[in-house]
Amino acid sequence: MKNHYAVIMAGGVGSRFWPISRTNLPKQFIDMMGTGKTLVQATYDRFRKIVPERNIFIATNESYADLVLQQLPKLTANQLILEPIMRNTAPSIAYASHKIQQLNPDATIVVAPADHLILETDEFVRNIVKGLNCAASNDWLITLGIKPSRPDTGYGYIQYGKSASVPGFKKVKTFTEKPNLELAKTFLQSGDFLWNAGIFIWSAKSIIAAFDKYQTEMNDVFKEGDEVYNTDREAKFISGAFVRCVNISIDFAVMEKADNVYVLPADFGWSDLGTWTSVYELAEKDYLGNVASSSENVIVYDTSNCMIHTPKDKLVIIKGLHNFIVVQSEDTLMICPQDQEQGVKQVVADVKDKFGNKYI
Repeated sequence: MKNHYAVIMAGGVGSRFWPISRTNLPKQFIDMMGTGKTLVQATYDRFRKIVPERNIFIATNESYADLVLQQLPKLTANQLILEPIMRNTAPSIAYASHKIQQLNPDATIVVAPADHLILETDEFVRNIVKGLNCAASNDWLITLGIKPSRPDTGYGYIQYGKSASVPGFKKVKTFTEKPNLELAKTFLQSGDFLWNAGIFIWSAKSIIAAFDKYQTEMNDVFKEGDEVYNTDREAKFISGAFVRCVNISIDFAVMEKADNVYVLPADFGWSDLGTWTSVYELAEKDYLGNVASSSENVIVYDTSNCMIHTPKDKLVIIKGLHNFIVVQSEDTLMICPQDQEQGVKQVVADVKDKFGNKYI
């Protein structure tokens, strides 16, 4: 277990959860499900069951450093993987991998987003431990695949082929980004496709070798810092390193190119909490199908199947709404049909155009 490490990716701005999720307080630092824990706190607690607390790292934008340490007070500053600028997931993972390898050349690493909901923690832990143990003795890049329950167009898909030499694992054949509905239905019917959960497991050696092979320039950038990681010279080095990196996801940079990618099919009550509708689907509803974040302050008439997220100190009256999202922050109110919520990103862009960063 001492060789097991976790990197929690907590750098996004969560624009699809606007206006609750803002640039200065994105969704991973908010208690989205009303559990008493923010998403990053819940993710951290899950990984405490798998790796030593000193081996948990949080990758995030440097502007969120204080927020992370405030919400996770047991972390040390050296457990933060701070990005000076946003460059998607590949540079951040390359940085974390080199930093951790300097601490422990025998490290095996699980990389997971901070903003996912996991309903069955014990099953999640069992799968991650199985993956870490496998990665310790195999030169594999492992991803977790979720057994699909519906033809969802909001997820990426993994097609698997023959069984691997280790029971339970499958060789990955293809990755497909968010497909259209007809293609998603075909994937579901074929039986050999899984949802891509964005959870990866590998040894530090294997992922650095993959970066060296498929993203040589990026790997060379972070390799230059091997002597300064985990010292007081690290931050200065990183501030210059990120500007030299392309903006690319780990999927495009490495996973879709590599020939040693394996998937572990899993089912542990997973949701990526990507939209208000995903929160609605998972939350407890009243007999009319409504979800209200502060139900004691919300009165509804002739209203059904609505997602209502409003401040606790506001009295909210809703009449005659069906299948809507109603979200209010301190200074912004958004009312949107559930089936049009994919347009929220464009709304945020329009608000920024008109008002600058005041409401973003």
